[in-house]
Parts: sequence; C-alpha cells; structure tokens
Amino acid sequence: MATGKINVSVENIFPLIKKFLYSDHEIFLRELISNATDATLKLKHLTSIGEAKVEYGNPIIEVKVDKDQKRIHIIDQGIGMSEEEVKKYINEVAFSGAEEFLDKYKEAGKEAGIIGHFGLGFYSAFMVAEKVEIITKSFKDEPAVHWICDGSPEFTLESADKKDRGTEIILHVAEDSTEFLEEAKIRQLLVKYNKFMPIPIKFGTKKETLPKPEGAKEDEPAPTKEVDNIINNPEPAWTKQPTDLKDEDYKSFYRELYPMQFEEPLFHIHLNVDYPFNLTGILYFPKLSNDLNIQKDRIQLYQNQVFVTDNVEGIVPEFLTMLRGVIDSPDIPLNVSRSYLQADGAVKKISSYITRKVADKLSSLFKNNREDFEQKWNDIKVVIEYGMLTEEKFFEKAEKFALFPTVEGSFHTFEELEAKIKDTQTDKDGTMVVLYASDKEAQHSYIEAAKTKGYEVLLMDSPIVPHLLQKLETSKEKVSFVRVDADHIDNLIKKEDTAISKLSDEEKDQLKASLESAIADKGYTIQLEAMDSTASPFIITEPEFMRRMKEMQRTGGGGMFGMGNMPDMYNLIVNTNHELVGEILNTKTDKKRERLINQSLDLARLSKGLLKGEELTKFIARSYEMIK
Repeated sequence: MATGKINVSVENIFPLIKKFLYSDHEIFLRELISNATDATLKLKHLTSIGEAKVEYGNPIIEVKVDKDQKRIHIIDQGIGMSEEEVKKYINEVAFSGAEEFLDKYKEAGKEAGIIGHFGLGFYSAFMVAEKVEIITKSFKDEPAVHWICDGSPEFTLESADKKDRGTEIILHVAEDSTEFLEEAKIRQLLVKYNKFMPIPIKFGTKKETLPKPEGAKEDEPAPTKEVDNIINNPEPAWTKQPTDLKDEDYKSFYRELYPMQFEEPLFHIHLNVDYPFNLTGILYFPKLSNDLNIQKDRIQLYQNQVFVTDNVEGIVPEFLTMLRGVIDSPDIPLNVSRSYLQADGAVKKISSYITRKVADKLSSLFKNNREDFEQKWNDIKVVIEYGMLTEEKFFEKAEKFALFPTVEGSFHTFEELEAKIKDTQTDKDGTMVVLYASDKEAQHSYIEAAKTKGYEVLLMDSPIVPHLLQKLETSKEKVSFVRVDADHIDNLIKKEDTAISKLSDEEKDQLKASLESAIADKGYTIQLEAMDSTASPFIITEPEFMRRMKEMQRTGGGGMFGMGNMPDMYNLIVNTNHELVGEILNTKTDKKRERLINQSLDLARLSKGLLKGEELTKFIARSYEMIK
C-alpha cells in the first residue's frame, strides 16, 4: 500500500476554485458521469484504431444509491486506469487526462466525441462526499488499484481484486448532502444533465411486460421481467444527419424535450456546422402570442450531449430566446459564465451563424410555400419583428420575407406594399404615408373612414410596433407610418378632399369660440376642417410622434430618448360641413349649445376609447335624458 499527498500547487488550485466555487453542488453528478462517458468513448476510439486489443461490446454506465450505507456508486466499463495513471491523473491535479489524450491523438481523435473533463472535474465529488474511493482496472493487462481520500491532501493507494476493466467511484456522502441519497433526487439530476449522454446510463431496474403465453386465459395477467432502467437517449435527433430524419422524428423529439407541451411546433431548423466552430442542434418555432413576457429560456445548451444550461443569453441572439430546442457545441465550456460568453469570440460567431440559419430558413419557407407562411405569420411575427429591431444582419434578410398584413386579411412584403400605395398615399412633401391600425376593434371608425377614402390600412398589433416603425422609417427614404387615428392622416384626407366649408370665416370664429368655451378644461387642440358632410362631426386624433413615444415608454424604449413621462395630447377635428355642427352654431341658448358640444365630444371620446369611469357614467345618464 502506498500513501502520499495530492500535488495541489498554487498555480493549479485556481482553476479548481474558478470551476466550482460558485457552482451548484448538484453538478458533481454531471462531472462524474462525464468522466465515465469520457473513459468509455476513449476505449471506443482506441479499439476502432486498433490500439486497444479488447472487445468494446455494449458498455453502459451504472449509477447506484445505497441509502443505508450513505454511498453513491458510479460504475463504468471504459478505459480504466493503472496505478501510474491514478497517480498522474488523480493526484497530480495540474494534469488533465483527457487533454493529454487529445494531444496524443490530435488528428485521429477529431471525431471521437471526447468530453475532456477527466482530472479537475473528478474533484467535484468532494462537494458532497466526505470520503471518495476509486476502484479501477485498466484495459491493459495491469493490476487493479484502489484509491481512497478523505477530502484532505492525504490519500492511500493499494491493489484491488477487480476483475473487469473500468472504474467505480464510491462517494461516502457527507451529512450536509444527504439529499443526494434520495433516488428521486438522483433520477432528477440524471434526467436534467445526462438525458442525452452518448453512453446508456442505468439507474435501477424496471418491469417489462412480456407477451402472454399461448393458451393463457383472458383475465390472466401478462408475465413481466426485470430489465435495466436506461434513463437516457444516447442518440438524440440532433446528433443525426437531417437526411436521416423525417418530419415525425423532429416532432417526436420535440415531445421528448417538452413532454408537457401539447401544441406541435410550427417548423424546425436543423443546425449543423463544423467550421469555423463545431455546432449541432435543432431549433423549433412554437406558436407565439404577442406577449413579450412569454416564457423564455426554453432552449437547452449542451456540450457533447452533456446539459450545460437553459440560459442561452449571449449564445443565441436575444430575439431567438423565445424559440425552443437544443444547441450542442464542444466549443462552449461546461461551466459557463455570462462574462465569458460576452467576451468570447467563438460564441459571437455561433450567435451570428444561428441568426443567419434562422433567416435562411424563414426565407425558404416564404419562397416555397407563401400561403402556409402567411397562415403562420401571426404565430411567428413577434420573433421576426423583434429580430428586425435588434439585429441589423437579420433586418437586411428579413426585408424580403417580413409581412405587412392589412385589416382586410391580405399580406404584402414592404416592396409589394410600396408598389401598391406610393401613387395614392403620399403627403404634400411626397412622403409615402403607410396607414396602420393597432387595434382593429377599438379603431374601427377610423379604419372605415380611411377605407372610404380608398386608403390601404395595415394591421400592426404586436407590442414592439412603435420601436419597429422608427427603425423602418430611418432605414427608408420618404416613408412615414401613421396610425389611422393620428393627426398626420389629415394631410392625406385634405389632399384628397375637395369639400368646401359651408361656413363663413366669421361663423368659423364664432364656432371655435363656442367650442373653446364649452371644453376649456379638456385640453384639446381644436381644428376646424371642411370634410364630406357624411363624415363624423367630431373626430379625435393624437399627434403621431407623441403617441408613439408614449408607447415606446410603456414597452421599455422611452428612456433611451430621454423623454420622461410624456403628456397626453389630443386634437379635436370638427367637420364644419356636418349638419350637427351647423345646429351647434345656430342654437339660441348657451346651455343647449354646451350640451350638444359635450355630448358630441363624448361620442368622439367613446369612439377613441378615452371615455371611462365617472365620465362614462355621466355620459350614459345624459344620453338617457336626451332620449326622453
């Protein structure tokens, strides 16, 4: 038996602290399973190139919990270690077995899929264990060894009677970590971190139903047998070639990832690149609402099939964090910190690649089946619009497939829309005015008024529309987006309107004075306009710029403009050619005139959605009185 001290020098203790000091204790199991997988894949590689003269077979990794003895066992059938290798890879922490292995087989090992965390990762065992044992036998014809350490630098190393190759790690669980002796807890961790590891992982057994023997009675129960309970899927869909998968395979994998999600995804994007970085994965577009607060962090990040995190900020562009699926890259370390991701050049390239792949997929869907793309638009638009707003490269590509739906239910790209309205919807300065509604029901009267004039009205109702419109206007020459209830629409209406006011200048002055007197405390800017006599007598509009800034404040963008809390500002457009306006002007008593003005104003406010609370109650009571 040998004894000694583990060589932990000042230089190599820092990676240990950096790796684990701020980590959850539960990752010990992930690290040890990763090591076991690493050892198994190493053996597979060495047998494939003829350096290991043994039968690889069908190795598994087994995890066992012995609650009575307060032990956890992790057993593999991998490469194993000799006494010298235990001394080197376990005691001399500065070395990493996998790194040296990769150096030795640099060229041949590219496709080996080696996780590469043997060495430091092993010491995560002491997060939960007061004592750790290793019983291991190398695939070479060398004696088995038994290593024991109680968490101090002291260790013992002696021979063992293990007959089969591979390694068994025995954790003697500390009193403050007994939660890890619960089978349910271990199962939860195995499913969380190791659900898609490339080597089958056994955790206990389960009963498997066998076919009934011939001649068995109908009510006789079918026979069963105990079989290994394999908790992982070693060959998940993202590890396969897209040509080997059917649409149902992708849907089946989606259900495996999200068993509680009952809606099918709209479509998927298979990622597969090996230069200038390695990355595979599958992203799914789920049905999305207009709510930007929908659950994010549903994309799972893996490193060689080992779960890392579901916080993919920095790796996946922010606008795609609303998607679901898996990304797997060996170029991302198992212990990811946000500062690392922000600074790492490879990660930025991964983010750009994912953006490009998503844009290419959307473009392909649009070109190959536009009708289907239009049907899915409302379910995916919030992602596309958010991407156009936040990612310049995506904006450039999305201009070709981003859709602008109308209130009538038709869809146009911006190029198609421009060809349709550029000759009919321009203001005095020659700027093309794109009219849109954000709420089809609330703005119905304004929409109808615009349609009567022959104008095209878009329906743009996602919460980021104000921000997106700013972006679109700055990226294009002489284009202005105006909501149907905004004041800028007056420029269009006046240009098309040939109506001449029935009132003289003196009558206009008299009318304006009456209006200002009756609604002095309401804060409206009064504008007298000659419109068609069938148009509404009173119309309330809002300055487009001020309204948009307020909306941007509400959705988190107002602060960047330094606007503070924007005040409410409204215009009252009075149609001087309407019969009711003429009656207001000719009414003999001030009381009746004021009542007509306030009733008409409240009707306009009701149409605009501004009449609420006590004022709405008074309006209803006043209306009943007028009916009587």
